[in-house]
Amino acid sequence: MRGSLGEKIGEGAMAEIHAWAPGQVVKLFKAGAPSRFGRHEARMTRAVFAAGGPAPEVLDEVTLEGRFGIVLPRFDGPTLLQLLLTGAMTSEQVGAILATLYLSVHKTPPPADVVSLRDWIDASSRNSATLPKHLAAGVLTLIDRLPPGDGLCHCDLHPGNVIMTVDGPKIIDWACTLRAPAVFDIGRAHVTLSELVPEDADPERLRAINAALQSECARLAGISPAKLTAAMQPYLPILRAFVLLQQRPATPAQRERLIQRIEAALRSED
Repeated sequence: MRGSLGEKIGEGAMAEIHAWAPGQVVKLFKAGAPSRFGRHEARMTRAVFAAGGPAPEVLDEVTLEGRFGIVLPRFDGPTLLQLLLTGAMTSEQVGAILATLYLSVHKTPPPADVVSLRDWIDASSRNSATLPKHLAAGVLTLIDRLPPGDGLCHCDLHPGNVIMTVDGPKIIDWACTLRAPAVFDIGRAHVTLSELVPEDADPERLRAINAALQSECARLAGISPAKLTAAMQPYLPILRAFVLLQQRPATPAQRERLIQRIEAALRSED
């Protein structure tokens, strides 16, 4: 069904969400955003959906006035973030829901189309000045030293990327999807909630979400929280490199702290 651009119902850093056809929306990337970003997200979303994962079905790809768009099912409902901010859910409830969603992602067989963590770090660091070259080399060496892991990771699963519909929670925004150990994905949430806190956010609330998420992930995995923390620890410098290469730090001070922590971690490995 061919739709037409309707009202704007959401917006992120790279794209706007518009009504499209009955039961559909179009994620329309902003002017100036390279179409390869949108096409990559469409490809990753399709791959995870085809593998039986909790990604939405890509219904179509369109170009409107030079802007690339992905047509997706319309999910009506508030995000977990909105429910948290209005007080409809507690931090502990949000963390527990996120943990079950992480599990649903990690149970999905990783599609071959999804790039590996090592290949992503290698390719991104070659074309970016965000991460100093000596740190990129050290991070790649660290990945090679760690036990192999090749699961499906969303790599950006946070309260703003979960829509609570009448049919249950739906995960959106699969652009960052990688093949990596599950603990990398859980560690990504830890770094987001503890080290990339926006100035206008409530750090106590984010710490509570992180604590609940880690605790429930450990319970679902049948291990102690301490064992999960220990498993996550060697991935932290890799995760910090990952967010630097994504250009996610909110401030120059955050970027500098991430670089310092990567350097310290790599020195301890020598």
